[in-house]
Amino acid sequence: MPLSEHEQRMLEQIEQQLYAEDPKFAHAVRSTNPQIHYKRRIVKAALGFVVGVCALMAGLVMNAGTATIAISVTGFLLMVLCCVWALTSWKRMTGIGAEAASGTREGKPEKTGFMDRMEERWRRRTEGE
Repeated sequence: MPLSEHEQRMLEQIEQQLYAEDPKFAHAVRSTNPQIHYKRRIVKAALGFVVGVCALMAGLVMNAGTATIAISVTGFLLMVLCCVWALTSWKRMTGIGAEAASGTREGKPEKTGFMDRMEERWRRRTEGE
């Protein structure tokens, strides 16, 4: 949803104040690319997956009884969790799944939630409709 002219001016004023008060922080925030964050998460998940594979194999090779089962199960769970973490990071990095969040699907409006309906009613009241 695009911002109104008033909201855009307010946002610009806030940005100018931030640059005036703390230019170093403002520059750091503006230059940060969210894709770099997600790429790091994918690399960490890949390393966690490798650790999970090693734990799973170590549990299979050892002959210590019930401890080997616990190590193998822990390794497997770590592998699954790292796969899920990497896939969600990849989806956010590439923007896959954003179509469902846009509010329409196949030309049909998606059902809105309670808060969306209340906001729409409030907007109509304030605009005098």
